[in-house]
Amino acid sequence: MKKIMKVLIITMLLAILAGCSTPEKQNQAAVDTASETTETKVYKIGISQLVEHPSLDAIRSGVLDAIKDGGYIEGENIEIEYLNSQGSMENTNTIANEFSSGEYDLVVGITTPSSQALFNKVKNAPIVYTAVTDPASAGLQGENITGVSDMTPVKKQLELMMELLPETKKIGMIFNSGELNSEIQVNLARVASEELGLEIEVKGITNSNEVALALDAILDDIDVLYVQKDNTVASAFPVVVKKADAKDIPIIGAVKDYVDQGALATDGPSEYGTGYQSGEMVVQILNGTSVSEIEPQVVTKTTRDYNTETADRYGIKLPTDDTE
Repeated sequence: MKKIMKVLIITMLLAILAGCSTPEKQNQAAVDTASETTETKVYKIGISQLVEHPSLDAIRSGVLDAIKDGGYIEGENIEIEYLNSQGSMENTNTIANEFSSGEYDLVVGITTPSSQALFNKVKNAPIVYTAVTDPASAGLQGENITGVSDMTPVKKQLELMMELLPETKKIGMIFNSGELNSEIQVNLARVASEELGLEIEVKGITNSNEVALALDAILDDIDVLYVQKDNTVASAFPVVVKKADAKDIPIIGAVKDYVDQGALATDGPSEYGTGYQSGEMVVQILNGTSVSEIEPQVVTKTTRDYNTETADRYGIKLPTDDTE
C-alpha cells in the first residue's frame, strides 16, 4: 500500500511541475517541434557535361536559370554538383558511376555521350538529357529518362548557305567518328547536299589534335566549310576559323556560338533556350511529376544569326529578316 501511495505522490508532483511551465516555454517547445517536422528538403542533383566550350556552357546556364526560376535556390533547397569530362569518354563513365551512388535526387546529362553514360549507370534517379541530337538512335529511351533534343536543322542551314553563297558547288565537313550525334548530322548533310545539287567532302577525326590536319586535307578542294554540332570540333573552333580564314573559305555553322567566333551565319535553335527548356523538366520532376509522365521534346524554333564582319569580308549583303 505504501508503495502505491509513493507512486501516486510522485505522479502528482510531476504533473504540478509540468503545470508550472510558462506559456512562453510551451510555445517555444511547440515551435521547435514544428520546425523539426517542417524542415525544408534539400534536393541534390548532378550535372554531367562532356566538355567546356561556349555552346555547352550556355546550355548549362539555361538549365541552372530554369531551376532557379522554378524556386530552387542553391544553399537553400537544392545542392547542385557539376562535373566535366574534359572531352574524355572514360570520364563520362566515371562521373556516371559517381552519380549512381544513390545520393542524388536527379541527374542531368549535357550532350549525347554524357547522357548515354548516365543512362547506362544510373538506375535509382530520374535522368534529364539536353543537347542530344537523336535520343532514339542514342538509345536514350526508358521509364527513368526524358529531355530535350536539339536536332540540327541541317537542310535549313544548307539552304541558308545557298541563299548567301549561291555559287557554292562543294562543301566540306570534319567530324569526330566517335560521336554518334555528329555522325547523324553528317548523314543528314549528305542527303541534303544531294537534294540541293551539291558535292560534299567529309573527313573523320578522333580527337581535337587532328582538327588542323583534317582541315588542311579538305580546304583546298571546297567552296564552303559546314560545321555541325560536334563537341570535339567545337572545342577547337578557333583553329577552324583560323585555318578557313587563311584559305578564304567561309563557314556556315550549326549554332550561334560558331557565328560569334567567326562563322558567317547559322539558322538554328538557341543553346541557352535548349538548356532552359530542359531545366523546366527538372523543376517538374522536383515538384513531384514522375519522369515517365514527361514526354521528350524537340526544340523547333530556329533563329538566323549573322557575323557582319565576316559578311563584309566576303562582300555579302545580309537579309533583314533573321527569324524563322
